[in-house]
Amino acid sequence: MSQPCKEENLHSAVKEAFSLACLRKGRSMDVPVRSAVVVGFVGGFVNHDDLKRPEVQFARFLQDRYPSTVHVEVFANREGKKALGWLLHQLDTDNDGVLTEAEKEQATILIYGHSWGGSQAVTLARQLEGLGIRVRLTIQIDSVPKIWQSGSRIPANVDRAINFYQSEGLLHGRSTIHATDPDHTSILGNFQMTYKDHSVNCDNYPWLIRFLSRPHHEIENDPGVWDQVDALIDYELSGGTFASRSRAPRKEMIR
Repeated sequence: MSQPCKEENLHSAVKEAFSLACLRKGRSMDVPVRSAVVVGFVGGFVNHDDLKRPEVQFARFLQDRYPSTVHVEVFANREGKKALGWLLHQLDTDNDGVLTEAEKEQATILIYGHSWGGSQAVTLARQLEGLGIRVRLTIQIDSVPKIWQSGSRIPANVDRAINFYQSEGLLHGRSTIHATDPDHTSILGNFQMTYKDHSVNCDNYPWLIRFLSRPHHEIENDPGVWDQVDALIDYELSGGTFASRSRAPRKEMIR
């Protein structure tokens, strides 16, 4: 199983995407890490196991860092039903086929996604709301809505949500997300990224896709974005402390 910090033959664009996160030292052993379920969604028509995609490699990165405490899986954005079923199975700790209130309450759920996957992340959170299940964090990276979905309004069962977007090229994500109920959900920010003055390696995509929608994939491969995603998830897993860094997720614009 390839890992972005260990595999020498990994695609160069993916290695660069995780260059900042891989430089960070492992978590301090005196900081406990809570058990969690993490769901990722890839964008477009990408398959869930495409190792050239940062979303897929990030899941493996997390599993490698937290092998005994984190259950993580990536799905295609069209696999929403499958993702929900997998997640509910992870929450059913006694495997009796019924989720108790205790099993719901003890769950730490984190969801991330790029493009259509960002929209699907919010859809999954909304499905969990209907089941009375809390979500600690949703992360959207250049989130593009599908015709039958809206990723702009974050449901009240989500504690915190963050949105990274860019506004260049033919394909770009939504610029703003809102809390359905601000008393229950904190929007950490809508962070605009720009690649007008620098480029990000997107060689993990064919030339035609890079020509038509390069900024949309630059944000997907941006080391600064994945560094922040890693910080946010690290923060949630450590229960509000920092397991592997001494600073909180940045509130200012990254670019």
